[in-house]
Amino acid sequence: MLWIVITFLLINAGIFIFSCLRTKDINLKTSDGYFLGGRSLTALYIGSSLLLTNLSTEQMVGLNGQSYSGTMSAMAWEVTAPIALIMLAFVFLPRYLSSGVSTIPDFLEKRYDQRTRQIVSILLLLGYATSFLPTVLYSGALVLDQVFSISSVLGTNTFTTVFLISLFIGSASCCYIFFGGLKAAVSADAIYGIGLILGGLFIFVLGLMAIGDGSLLNGYTELTSVHKEKLNAITADNSAEVPWPAILTGLLVNNLFYWAVNQSIVQRALGAKNLAEGQKGALLAGVFKTIGVFYLVLPGVIAFHLYGGNIANPDTVYPKLIVDLMPTALVGVFAAILFGAILSSFNGALNSTITLFTLDLYKPIYKPDAKDEELVTTGRVFVVVLAAVSIIIAPFILFAPSGLYNYLQEMFGFFNVPVLAAVVVGFCSKKVPALAVKWAIPAHIALYTVSKVFFGHIHFLYILAVLFPFSVLLMLFIGKIRPRAREFKLERNARVDLQPWKHAKLSSILVICLMAGIYLLFSPWGLAQ
Repeated sequence: MLWIVITFLLINAGIFIFSCLRTKDINLKTSDGYFLGGRSLTALYIGSSLLLTNLSTEQMVGLNGQSYSGTMSAMAWEVTAPIALIMLAFVFLPRYLSSGVSTIPDFLEKRYDQRTRQIVSILLLLGYATSFLPTVLYSGALVLDQVFSISSVLGTNTFTTVFLISLFIGSASCCYIFFGGLKAAVSADAIYGIGLILGGLFIFVLGLMAIGDGSLLNGYTELTSVHKEKLNAITADNSAEVPWPAILTGLLVNNLFYWAVNQSIVQRALGAKNLAEGQKGALLAGVFKTIGVFYLVLPGVIAFHLYGGNIANPDTVYPKLIVDLMPTALVGVFAAILFGAILSSFNGALNSTITLFTLDLYKPIYKPDAKDEELVTTGRVFVVVLAAVSIIIAPFILFAPSGLYNYLQEMFGFFNVPVLAAVVVGFCSKKVPALAVKWAIPAHIALYTVSKVFFGHIHFLYILAVLFPFSVLLMLFIGKIRPRAREFKLERNARVDLQPWKHAKLSSILVICLMAGIYLLFSPWGLAQ
């Protein structure tokens, strides 16, 4: 255990020092330097950071837990993401970069008005602060507790242990954001990203060998011949994690918001050195997402072969695999990588929330004439406050209902649809006024709430599939009867080169083919036949 702790600490300390050194050429006293990495990020940093900001223990633990208790249909959360990332590369990112915006609400202000920007900023802040940030801390604390047996060593109950580990994670995250801004965070992500993929694939290989009594070939035979029904990712069953009819309907809406509008994700691409690097980074992340099925979902099926249906809490499956399969000498290494995934998601959301607060609320409302140095100072103060609130809330998630991963996705459904609709309509229409957004947001929240009360038996992705076109049509209708006095014209204020990547289209086709191939593999026409 001592060796595990030592390697864990040394690896994380080394990566932190490296990340801070990477910021030496960035002026952290400017808002672009602190919040957007000086708009100097290249494809590898963007792609790995997009992946790591998305990946954390709620994915690694939650998705493997879902495949353990269900089928491979849970892989839809990962494998279909490239569609949204391609849309980000070709539709959303060129418009964002050409306008020179720093945040999505900043774009909404240019398109509609300042009040719209502030409303959306507040919605995003509430979503991150009350659900996402505390959940990352909570799920990360559970994993680290199982790997290091912290509660047993300290003799504390689960509530106290979660609080103490959350305090450690939150403090480490504040060090990245406080001292290095976005550049330090994405520099660490690049290293953690490679380690996470390699470590996750190693667990997959070790799992195959375990069910094959030391033989990879026997393990593959066992996996594909016994309980073949668990390898099927295509099912229309409403009780499935993701029914296939929802993939190109409600799930597409959910993914478009997450990958093309969600500030914590898009902020990585907004820091691109140029459009070509941003497109490369987005498509690289798409490749990462398709192969993620092998370390985010399949280990859960392998765990079913190893342990049967005897594990009461599916969320404990992945940590159990780490402890049982990983050689002792490498447990600390992989724990450090896993900690990096936790840290990255927390860093990404934390950096985005302070950007939203500082640039969308503090400056326009309280200090319109604030200088960059003051904005950075304010952001650093806010990050400490927000992290403290998240740390306090995290242990109370113990009392939340089961199925935390789906619960989080459903909670984001309260505001993701109208925000996505506002951006899409803003791109496509010149006459829709700010009033349309201000009507669409409360209308969606009211209807989504009604759906939870009266139509809870219907998968929430189907609800999103109906409410998104409703929000778009409502905004267009208001634009028809109460159009803007003057047609909107997006002013070009590009701060980077907007020349697209020459291989972007070919790369997109290859990514789509890879995605289709993965679905064919895990279908009744593939391994599940």
